[in-house]
Amino acid sequence: MRTLHTVAELRAELRAARAEGRTIGLVPTMGAFHAGHVSLMERARAETDVVVVSLFVNPTQFGAGEDLAAYPRDEARDAEIAAAAGVDVLFAPPAEEVYPHGFQTTVAVGELAQPLEGAHRPGHFDGVATVVVKLLNMVGPDVAFFGQKDAQQALVVRRVVRDLDIPARIEVCPTVREPDGLAMSSRNAYLAPAERERAVALRRALDAAEQAVAAGERDAAAVATAARAAMEPYGVEPEYLALVAADTLAPVDRIEQEVLVALAARVGPARLIDNTILQTNGRP
Repeated sequence: MRTLHTVAELRAELRAARAEGRTIGLVPTMGAFHAGHVSLMERARAETDVVVVSLFVNPTQFGAGEDLAAYPRDEARDAEIAAAAGVDVLFAPPAEEVYPHGFQTTVAVGELAQPLEGAHRPGHFDGVATVVVKLLNMVGPDVAFFGQKDAQQALVVRRVVRDLDIPARIEVCPTVREPDGLAMSSRNAYLAPAERERAVALRRALDAAEQAVAAGERDAAAVATAARAAMEPYGVEPEYLALVAADTLAPVDRIEQEVLVALAARVGPARLIDNTILQTNGRP
């Protein structure tokens, strides 16, 4: 595996592979690798000929007072994990390589970026969309791999790629979880042991929503109430818990199609997100 830090190096490294018709896969990350990241790398390894993993803590997607300075960083450890997963290129540019002096062009997304995370983190998805477009242009992958844990981000990226005619396929891969159900996240490292026990409240809320639908409940408000109630024993209050159409993020009153249950909550110093898709499998 080669670790590269400039766009010129990256493009030179990939030039021969592209000329030979080899497929290129990209896994965009902010580092602090865990099993969820590794699953994306392994998926890319299985489906493409050359695997590029970007490692860049993107400052433009952090708002004022968020954890940019504290976000975990360990390039040497991440490089070892990536190499073990069969990655060919680790692209770890400094901020000035991605946003050179005088940078002033951004990508703004419309309705998909407004609810849920967008409502609580103004400007977040403009930062995400901008850096993803830049990474896609830098790497020129055939396929880029994202995780379902960031469901809204995946929808936003797919819309950006479609709307801007970027020739890359976006693959969204299943959320990887701890044995107790907590979604893998780099921010889990912020949790003290007692906070880690409380953090499972997010998964319990999603379990409760799934169980309510499986039992025949179709009223979205009732399902949301059941999900919130499941968090109460853990002393965790959701920042938001919403049932929305899985493809548009529009609010729903009844579970009659694929519905995304999305939630965010603070546990100690960590802001965690998770989601699940509710399906009725044709049952009224």
